[in-house]
Amino acid sequence: MIQAVGIDSVDIDRFEKAIGRRGNRLLNRIFRDGEIAYCRSLPRPALHFGARFAAKEACMKCLGRGVWGGLAFRDIETVRDDDGSPALLLHGNAKCIFEEKGGGVLHLSMTHTGTTAMALVVVERLQEDHGAGPRWSL
Repeated sequence: MIQAVGIDSVDIDRFEKAIGRRGNRLLNRIFRDGEIAYCRSLPRPALHFGARFAAKEACMKCLGRGVWGGLAFRDIETVRDDDGSPALLLHGNAKCIFEEKGGGVLHLSMTHTGTTAMALVVVERLQEDHGAGPRWSL
């Protein structure tokens, strides 16, 4: 059963300018080392940073909180599964909030054009297992 849906979009030019002005200070505040290394390994890093930023914002919407609600961007990490598909790992306060809300499975889809990046996050609540309580996966 779907428990929550979050969507966000980012203007790539605006994000690229912000990176140009603030550089590593901005990137290190928002992204984990693996995310930074991955995006920098690609021809136009801002496209991929933008998509990952949108994913973090969409996830915050699913959790019902944002930076002012005690979440840090770095508590939400975008990774790639073994098959290359995007996924989210939650750390710190984001993981605690997710578990308090009953957890579930996080689904992530990201896309970008030359001008816009978008992400969609869906939280799927797993069915209870014979009264033993819900089983959750991150």
